[in-house]
Amino acid sequence: MIRSLACAIGLFILSATWAGGAAARNISLEECSEGGEFIRNAALARENGISREFFLGRLEEDLMVIRAFPPELRWFVQDDSDEAFLSERAAKVFDEPKKPEEHEAAFVRDCLLHTSPGTEI
Repeated sequence: MIRSLACAIGLFILSATWAGGAAARNISLEECSEGGEFIRNAALARENGISREFFLGRLEEDLMVIRAFPPELRWFVQDDSDEAFLSERAAKVFDEPKKPEEHEAAFVRDCLLHTSPGTEI
């Protein structure tokens, strides 16, 4: 009896974890705009001589700190998908240099697509 109850609880937790990971979170327009500002600032940092390695290393350190907080208290990066999205776009600032405003606009556009249910970028 105890063994079957433990298995049932374990199965429930596992399925809840999978279901939570599968559901895309709605990112607000405000969050997308703030993320766009972050990306614009990354491009400005690049223009002012900050290296890709330094910027992305610092971003990774910041993300480690952010993970210590519960998702509902975090800014843009609330889960692994958000983290990957932001990190990829920050790397793109250095890998495909454009004007800061162009990076910002592309990020906001992609962010809104990223948050739309059933839409992949």
